[in-house]
Amino acid sequence: MGATAKTPGLDAEYRLLLEEAGLLRRNELTVLEITGSEGAEFLQGQLTNDVEALEPGTGCYAALLDRKGKMRSDMVVLRLAPDSILLVLPVATAGEVGGHLDTYRIGRDAEVARREELAITSVIGPRTAEVLGGVPLGPEHTHRTLRLAERDALAVTSAGGADLIAPAEALDAVEEWLGGRGAEPVSAGAAAILRVEAGRPAFGAEMGNDTIPQEAGINARAVSFEKGCYIGQETVARLHYKGKPNRHLRRLRADGPLAAGAAIMLGDREVGKVGTAVLSPASGWLGLALVRREAEPGATVSVGQIVARVEEIQA
Repeated sequence: MGATAKTPGLDAEYRLLLEEAGLLRRNELTVLEITGSEGAEFLQGQLTNDVEALEPGTGCYAALLDRKGKMRSDMVVLRLAPDSILLVLPVATAGEVGGHLDTYRIGRDAEVARREELAITSVIGPRTAEVLGGVPLGPEHTHRTLRLAERDALAVTSAGGADLIAPAEALDAVEEWLGGRGAEPVSAGAAAILRVEAGRPAFGAEMGNDTIPQEAGINARAVSFEKGCYIGQETVARLHYKGKPNRHLRRLRADGPLAAGAAIMLGDREVGKVGTAVLSPASGWLGLALVRREAEPGATVSVGQIVARVEEIQA
């Protein structure tokens, strides 16, 4: 995602997300479904988090790694029933993840299907529960089916509100109904400001196929160190218990415009590239990036002609 320019509209959307409820159709996300009596056991050996421990109605954040411990994708895992699990993941990685799972499921009672008819809308802001009909939201990734605008939608609690999953035509009607209850459409740029302020990385921006989970600061959310083996576990465990990652997720606070992909320089050495850059109405120019460990929190770096300060992100 590139730099987000400050506009009157963006300022209003930002305030809406902080004070009310905003709607954002998440076209960058898609859904895979894993069905069968051995689906959870199968995913347990593929993903970084403890899928088998999930009860229906709960979920978790996880990643699929290669054998060197580098990420192929991140995802949210939702256990609908003992024999049905949804994976919500980037469209850009769905083909690779689906192909991988379809190959490794051979010999198990587990089927992998792309649910292309499903779409996702995020409701973001403190009035989320109210506009959804006053239903209390549970812990992050818990979910239930709600009847909204005479349509069924799976409502999944997110860090900032809730994600609604339903066929696209149903979501159109649901969004219109939510609009009548005070929720208003917002741009991806406005939501990105909140994500950067919260220090949450996104796959394809701060994270990619060269990223180990610990570098991106997602171990606490995405990795179980109590479960059995999974692809890439050896590298992840070794780095967690004995190693020091070469890179860390950091926030940059700059005195001028930042641009996604721009080199971050510590003296004459490049220590990373900007992942996401935003202009926060509250905090000015901010960026998220993986930077080398020598650029410690408090260090001053340069991004082109712009000076920025490196900040640690609190878990």
